[in-house]
Amino acid sequence: MCGIAGIIGSDSRPDVLKKMLDTQHHRGPDARGTYFSKEVCLGHNRLSIIDLSEQANQPFYSSDKRYILVFNGEIYNYLELKKELQKDYTFATSSDTEVLLCAYQEWGEDCLNRLNGMFAFAIYDTQKEFLFASRDRFGVKPLYYVLHNDQFFFASEIKALFAAGISRVPNDQVWASYLAYGSYGLPEQTFWKDIHQLAGGHSLVYNKGNLSITKWYHFEEAIKKYHKAQSYDTVKSTYKRLLEDSIQLRFRADVPIGFNVSGGLDSSALLALVNQVEKGHNIKAFTFYTGDERYDELSWVNRLLETTQNPLEEVLLRSENVAPLSEEVAAFQDEPYGGVPTIAYAQLFKRAKEDGITVLLDGQGMDEQWAGYDYYTKTTGNTIQGTTKFPFRTDVLSKDFFAKAEKLEYPKPFDNEILNMQYRDLFYTKIPRALRFNDRVSMASSIELREPFLDYRLVEYAFAQPL
Repeated sequence: MCGIAGIIGSDSRPDVLKKMLDTQHHRGPDARGTYFSKEVCLGHNRLSIIDLSEQANQPFYSSDKRYILVFNGEIYNYLELKKELQKDYTFATSSDTEVLLCAYQEWGEDCLNRLNGMFAFAIYDTQKEFLFASRDRFGVKPLYYVLHNDQFFFASEIKALFAAGISRVPNDQVWASYLAYGSYGLPEQTFWKDIHQLAGGHSLVYNKGNLSITKWYHFEEAIKKYHKAQSYDTVKSTYKRLLEDSIQLRFRADVPIGFNVSGGLDSSALLALVNQVEKGHNIKAFTFYTGDERYDELSWVNRLLETTQNPLEEVLLRSENVAPLSEEVAAFQDEPYGGVPTIAYAQLFKRAKEDGITVLLDGQGMDEQWAGYDYYTKTTGNTIQGTTKFPFRTDVLSKDFFAKAEKLEYPKPFDNEILNMQYRDLFYTKIPRALRFNDRVSMASSIELREPFLDYRLVEYAFAQPL
């Protein structure tokens, strides 16, 4: 888990790249690396997770020095890919970084469909002089970019682009929509003018001033392969097997791993399976509480841990700490974020880091793939209630500002309203928001967060099941 940054174009200055890397140092305090040429600057902040040696530092070069990689994330199935690639490549490290670069050399852009992981990476081809960048299927790892004065800038966090001299100008339409309707914008939008986000499941190529973006992950097509009818017992056993494999893949690390647990079904089920799959690890669990029994899930967590016997670290969020912490979290988020839970997670990640934990597993993603929110199935007569209704007071905004707001309409690729709501939440609303909130607060403490339920095989398989 790391931070990446780059500048492509004439007069790409090393001093500007240094400012960008300084700004996102928290994403990777273990090492810093840079590559400079006349028109290319690439930088990397490293948080060492797999292969802690200096040989695995980035930017990472192909053996012939043609390709240069900067990479944020983890390729969980790197060992399986490495075995497949070893017939043609001699590996100098035990890192997933080297496997990713060799996979790109071997299969080009088609390597993306072979990757099981969370990633945002950029590869510069010194021979053909173009940059290829891509983001994982659900957008777990961030990638922002901007075209400015005939230069292409990219980074893991918006603040790094500000550090490069990009103007901090609000995107009025996104802000107005947020204040009027609670919308966080479309996947490619940000709250800042001219700063864009590469959407999850998309790639880009920047070649001599020309930028092209391609969607590489087609979820609607991917789920069709699961549509053969199966019995309930078969579905249950298949999903359990996939989840166990997902957990095992996400325990690949050369640093200590912990677990983020609440009283909900998702994280509780996940912790139970973690203890079955990873016998003897005695994984340390972390949870937050407020001291108010009306809201805390601590009693449920304790009941779970009586069974699993995991050591538990309880992190208290006091009301008087919310105001100062909210400003601290805002500085890392760069955009509006999800309130008190995000602040509480920030405290939890700080405590985990103090306890020597570098990787935490989390239960994000189960509700969206299994239609677990009440509004998916809440009915009035025969009508499914497709939205939750929020009491937005749009009258507090000036008429001119409110006129800039847009009530977003999301794609509906399915002939079933529940599936369309799930699709919206996976790719446009709930999951993108939660992933962004959690990435920033975890990386603020130099913690890598892994989500076993967001293994694409699980999401596809669950989503494809009959209602």
